[in-house]
Amino acid sequence: MMKHILLLLVLFGFCAAAYGAEPVFRKVVLSDKFYAEGSHYGDFNKDGKPDIVAGPYWYEGSAFTQKHEIYPVEDFNPEKYSDNFAAFGADVNGDGWDDVFVCPMPGTASYWYENPKGKDGHWKKHFGPADFGNESPFWTEAVKGLGAGPVYNINGYLGFSTHAAKDGKQDWTFHHISNEDKKKYFKYTHGAGSGDINGDGRLDILESTGWWEQPQEPTKTPWEFHPFRFADAAAQMLVFDADGDGLNDVITSWHCHLYGLVWWKQIRKDGGITWERSDILSPQPDLNSDALRFSQMHALAQADFNGDGLPDFVTGKRFWAHGSKGDKEPNAPAVLYWFELKRDGKGGAAFVPHKIDDDSGIGTQVTAVDINGDKKPDIIVSNKKGTFVFLNE
Repeated sequence: MMKHILLLLVLFGFCAAAYGAEPVFRKVVLSDKFYAEGSHYGDFNKDGKPDIVAGPYWYEGSAFTQKHEIYPVEDFNPEKYSDNFAAFGADVNGDGWDDVFVCPMPGTASYWYENPKGKDGHWKKHFGPADFGNESPFWTEAVKGLGAGPVYNINGYLGFSTHAAKDGKQDWTFHHISNEDKKKYFKYTHGAGSGDINGDGRLDILESTGWWEQPQEPTKTPWEFHPFRFADAAAQMLVFDADGDGLNDVITSWHCHLYGLVWWKQIRKDGGITWERSDILSPQPDLNSDALRFSQMHALAQADFNGDGLPDFVTGKRFWAHGSKGDKEPNAPAVLYWFELKRDGKGGAAFVPHKIDDDSGIGTQVTAVDINGDKKPDIIVSNKKGTFVFLNE
């Protein structure tokens, strides 16, 4: 009997140690060529396993050793730029097969590639919204019932697009949520995100200078704007409850071409919403210090990496964002970090950095998803270093 009890204690201790333990990531290099600044996923062959899309290729899950061309292959000069700043796997035309939507060089026409349903050859290219702006676009169902699509800015407006079949092709409709401001909403605008800020059950949209409250009648425009300086130049803006007080907070880069990683705690005061800043990484680091710093945090993604039930996030250095001589410390190691959320049980919280890699970094997009079906979130990166998947083992 005692032997059985001891065995149970040993097994329980092992399970307790494994669950919530710091994950170990195995790096898989899919390519060492610069094809794109972002990558995503979808089930492109309908075998029930997630596949990876990165630039001109999609890679079969879950081994990712078999790759297929979506469009003619072109690798770009890392000193310059690609025509693919982010991509999203989504069933654009509603035929039951995941297609690939590409966010282009900002300010040009977006496009999507139609899944050929298992047939060989390049995928048919279709154009999406034109004048596609913002360096931190994302894909979501901004308004319930309207379907998912890209959030971005165009011709001086911030908003989102929906799409529907019309005359045999996809017809894109842009829904602006802002007033016109061509200085603020131009092709190289930085920073965007979404989340329920005020707890009314509706998705709000964020930018570096504030948040737009979704009204009860979402077709009414503009949405109400709540100005607040979340960042000088944000990247993706994450929205989740960091400290466990039931209010959603905001996490983003302070300046995605310089330094700084900040957490904004939401505070309710006098019937309104305000914010309290905590620096995860300083926007003005001491360059003579050994304290952790890295520049150009141009993409973020949220996931629970260690299985403790709390939201964590991943970011890193966008390698050569403006070439080998642009921005701050462009030739420092291209690091990739996940930040572990720790709560103290007294209303306090902190984010603990864990280095994953120092020779990959991020692009303008980083994706966190369970890509191999083992119930643990992995990380996909495409940038000027190449294309990588980091398997959470």
